Amino acid sequence: MATFLLHRTAPLPPPEAWRRLTDWTRHGAVVPLTRVTVLTAPPTGPGTLFVARSGVGPLTVDDRMEVVDWQPPTTTAPGHCRLEKRGRTVLGWAEIEVSPEPGGRSRVTWREEIGLRFLPRLVDPALKRTSEIVFGRAADRLLRMP
Repeated sequence: MATFLLHRTAPLPPPEAWRRLTDWTRHGAVVPLTRVTVLTAPPTGPGTLFVARSGVGPLTVDDRMEVVDWQPPTTTAPGHCRLEKRGRTVLGWAEIEVSPEPGGRSRVTWREEIGLRFLPRLVDPALKRTSEIVFGRAADRLLRMP
């Protein structure tokens, strides 16, 4: 399993940064070769299920996730979301925290543990670095998208 940690500061109030980061279908617009389908009715909360399908043609991988913790932020209190990966191939979890910063800004912390079944630990450093780049760019784009 590869674990990574990202930090971002956004010129957005925490509720808006949270909205942009936790609108799951938007992730498909910013993660290359990925489409996200939410399987449960809105609003998002504990029990929400969605699948991120990445790849091309028959070479695809489904990352099935469930929201297990959902505490949106306010302008004065931090928020936290935890996702558990429930699929056969992609393993691990992800956490997104959004905290208020001075001047109406937000501090974003994204932690994730990710692994691919059947891959040896030898590839964990490459998986970690690739994930940091892909998800770092995704977070940046999500925070910039209205």
